[in-house]
Amino acid sequence: MIAALTQLLIFQLIGEVIARGLDLPVPGPVIGMALLFAVLALRNGPGESLQTTSQTLLSHLSLLFVPAGVGIVVHLSRVADEWLALLAALVVSTFVSMAVTALVMKALAHKAATGEKA
Repeated sequence: MIAALTQLLIFQLIGEVIARGLDLPVPGPVIGMALLFAVLALRNGPGESLQTTSQTLLSHLSLLFVPAGVGIVVHLSRVADEWLALLAALVVSTFVSMAVTALVMKALAHKAATGEKA
């Protein structure tokens, strides 16, 4: 489990170094996750240790929302001041996510119906 956690943290660190080094507007952990995905795609999936560790982390995912909840409570006055922008961002991002999901699903259903390989 330690080796798998180390691997996850190394990819996060690499992503953070790339994001800060190139002054990208994308968070480092997102870049690290994309790099991890690329490596796992090349290796045909995760190893047993990484799979077990990731399942354990996912089973306790709700605990990772505690810091975000505390941050909202601490900055509640700021949330109250900027509620309209936050609401607009939530609504727009929800509809964009739904549209992209629908388009991907439609494309994959079309490929499945015609028998094409992905």
